[in-house]
Amino acid sequence: MDYKKFLYEQKKREKALKSKATKVVIKEIRFGPQTDEHDYEFKKKHAEKFLNDGAKLKAFVFFKGRSIVFKEQGQILLLRLAQDLEDYGKVEQMPQLEGKRMTMFITPKKK
Repeated sequence: MDYKKFLYEQKKREKALKSKATKVVIKEIRFGPQTDEHDYEFKKKHAEKFLNDGAKLKAFVFFKGRSIVFKEQGQILLLRLAQDLEDYGKVEQMPQLEGKRMTMFITPKKK
């Protein structure tokens, strides 16, 4: 009986620790290499909201077909986003090309 009580208490403690653990939410924003100014501003506004809510942001530029030749434009776009969101978060990972995607991670600033 004593051992069963010990197991019960242990499970109870583990459950309490698990409920207190913070869950990391990752939100994604997708751009194209030729993203227009209005679309960029619209997505930037959403990114600000995500960072204010405390979620991590994964911004990526997706190159489809022959648009892979515009790698520089994609990198410039992501760096511009990082500069615009400087007040809300900091860059965890600089833009990095993986296959047909160039990704960048931004974490929210502590309040």
